[in-house]
Amino acid sequence: MTEPSGETAPEAVPPTDRPGTAAERDAEEKPETAGRPGAGDGATTPEEPGTPEHPRADGTPDAGERPETHESPGAAEDPTTPEDGTPESGTPDTGERPETEEPGAGDETRTGADRESGGDGESGADRESGAAGEPDTAEPHAGVAADGGTADAAEPGADGGAGDGGSSGDLSDAQVELAAQRELRAKIAARKAEKDGPLASGAKLSGTAADLLAAVRAVEGGAASGSSLYEAPEPATRRSAAEAAPEMTVRPPAPERPAAPAPGTTAAVREVLAEGGAPEALAVPVAAALGEGAAAVLREDPWQLLTVAGVKPEQADGFARALLGPATGPGDPRRTVALTVWLLERAALQGHTALEIQAVRAGLAGHAVPDPEEAVETAVSEAAVLVFQEEETAQDPEDDEDAEDAGEDAAAPAAEPEPAAPVLLGLDRYALAEESLADGLARLVRTATADTWEGGELERAAGAHGLVLHTGGEASRAEPVALAAAARARGLRTLVAVHADAGRRAGGADAVTVGALLSGAAGPGRDEDGAFALDLLVVLDAPQLDVETGAMLVESLPDGCRLVLSGDPEVLGAPGAGRVFADVLAARVCPRVASRVPDPGPLGELVSGIGVGELNQVEAPGKEIVIVPVRDAGEAVHRTVQLVADSVPRAIGVPSEQTQVVTVGHGGSAGTRALNAALKQRLNPGPGRFGGYDPGDRVAYAPVPGRTVTGTVLSADPEGLRLRCGDDEVLVPRDRVEPALRHGWALTAHQAAGARWPAVVVVLPGDAAGGLSRPWVYTAFGRAERHLSVVHGVDQALARAVAEGVAPERTTRLRPLLEGLLAPEEQ
Repeated sequence: MTEPSGETAPEAVPPTDRPGTAAERDAEEKPETAGRPGAGDGATTPEEPGTPEHPRADGTPDAGERPETHESPGAAEDPTTPEDGTPESGTPDTGERPETEEPGAGDETRTGADRESGGDGESGADRESGAAGEPDTAEPHAGVAADGGTADAAEPGADGGAGDGGSSGDLSDAQVELAAQRELRAKIAARKAEKDGPLASGAKLSGTAADLLAAVRAVEGGAASGSSLYEAPEPATRRSAAEAAPEMTVRPPAPERPAAPAPGTTAAVREVLAEGGAPEALAVPVAAALGEGAAAVLREDPWQLLTVAGVKPEQADGFARALLGPATGPGDPRRTVALTVWLLERAALQGHTALEIQAVRAGLAGHAVPDPEEAVETAVSEAAVLVFQEEETAQDPEDDEDAEDAGEDAAAPAAEPEPAAPVLLGLDRYALAEESLADGLARLVRTATADTWEGGELERAAGAHGLVLHTGGEASRAEPVALAAAARARGLRTLVAVHADAGRRAGGADAVTVGALLSGAAGPGRDEDGAFALDLLVVLDAPQLDVETGAMLVESLPDGCRLVLSGDPEVLGAPGAGRVFADVLAARVCPRVASRVPDPGPLGELVSGIGVGELNQVEAPGKEIVIVPVRDAGEAVHRTVQLVADSVPRAIGVPSEQTQVVTVGHGGSAGTRALNAALKQRLNPGPGRFGGYDPGDRVAYAPVPGRTVTGTVLSADPEGLRLRCGDDEVLVPRDRVEPALRHGWALTAHQAAGARWPAVVVVLPGDAAGGLSRPWVYTAFGRAERHLSVVHGVDQALARAVAEGVAPERTTRLRPLLEGLLAPEEQ
């Protein structure tokens, strides 16, 4: 989960008066915890859904009857036959190339934060890559435009954050939540700093004062970013299994809302922006990002404008020339440092927590920096970025003796030296998160008390270990849920957490979302040390954990708590920076239990084949899978609306409100914006009385960057827009409606991850071919429970994506950190 720019570390507070001597207070301190294939792929295409003569009670077609083919009924009888009479199933003429539109045609210029997170699966479409031919994928963020105007707001769920630093007036609930998470990260930094540095006798504080003082010292001394080995405390006394689970501990009070930028600060920033020709709309985000002296900082270093999401380097260059005159050059140290940080922030939007130093130098050279090597050295010396190089494993002395013996034999070939570990550059926030996460996982492994649990393989592993990984498809989610139920029967305090609200039903009646758990809105409360009252936490959808969310979650677990991370490693990765689940799997530091439960039915067979790189022919007698070939993006939009509004409800029995459209990106002729506009006009037409929305509109709301909640508009009042999200009523503040809310009939695969719907329509227009990959197809097709329609216009690109389209690797440091803390186990 990314955090908005502009939030600063908490200030130190005076020591609080406590009874007793310093030694007595020290003694009281606790140990610290730190379908089928598409046209042209050589496979047959399933038939269009038709109205069954004898539907079952639930509205689905009778699987035992042969469905009507498109040759029998006329256009008026076949629900999925287009108006021009062309059947929607079958193989299109491969001799005619479909007409495609230029990717992103007509869309605004995008910025690095205006898209849904890239990384695994949506490399070509849901993040900006700069390569020609890729579709536009996101609403632009508010930023400096070339003509002096501003760009649009970012799409919800984009990594970089919708409204990141750009809201004005009263702060939203999402920002309050982020502030609370920021405070938790400050406590983590404090604990690491206290372990690394000595404390004077009698001077140790406790409670909030100690946490705040340690956080400030850690930032000032640079100790927060250093690696340190974790010394595990003594395991906590284990509760008896027969002992009843106690009531949840008292929740901490909600944090106070941080003050908005002072009017004087904003006014001064607005004056500086006007001098440089930048839009005044940037005044509030700049003031929030740079603090009280923002105007002076911006006048001294105009490239600090890059700290605001959505601003591009060429726009910051123009602003700097207007303020400083023509004497400023591309090698100005202020410019090179700001660009180095900007490159790493952009990389984080694509899932990287660090970059190889050569990649950073190449990026600087691409922005006309005359000496990239010197620029990197300057950024490191000014502590704007951190440099890492993993230590090489110590060589066994016996290996040295063998090498000497081999050297005496002239005929023996010289052993080739192993390549040195690459030098990485990263930002402090992600370095701290990865180190804290590695320390926290090691703590759970070391403090868990091994016990013998009767049951299946997963249950036995959870009883004997503090950290367990579980892998499998959608059907396998029942196994960790059953584990949680068995643990409750043993008297253990147990909780199941999921990624999205729409996925809560898969986790059981008591499941909560990870976001709600961390914010305190659901789940157990925290004790005075900030730890959850839990003995076992089961996390479903674990691949959706980014490194910052994972760090906050693990640091909130008490000593001795067991953690089970469960998920499908084939789905798209986390919308934020990092690849927590994949890194822990690769590190081999804990038991891994692979489910043997296959996903059922034709949909399960299709998705399982995609997972191993095969787009198989699948028999779908109940119209579970339908291919709808299209020639261009305009036809794709038309056929999508026809399927959602008419064909799927009539032939399959799934109403429109339970059918979800999934497409590759936000922009383009068949992106979420175009599809949502067409679907609203057909399904819920209206003038958009409430900021573009009407009661009954389906919407996608991003309460925090990287997490999307789907719901329906109920009403509006002076406070904002009221939504129905599942069983809950949610208020979207007025200042958050524009940056964080979008219509939600159509989503991207990243936004849909972690949720499933009875029917799904996946739209693949011709200009989306560059954004396809195996994880993207696997994730999109796997969102369907009963029926999948594929609006297919990418010809052979779909089969190639499944066979060859492996998502780009993310550069992270978690795996070597874990391997350094915990010796790898042979599983």
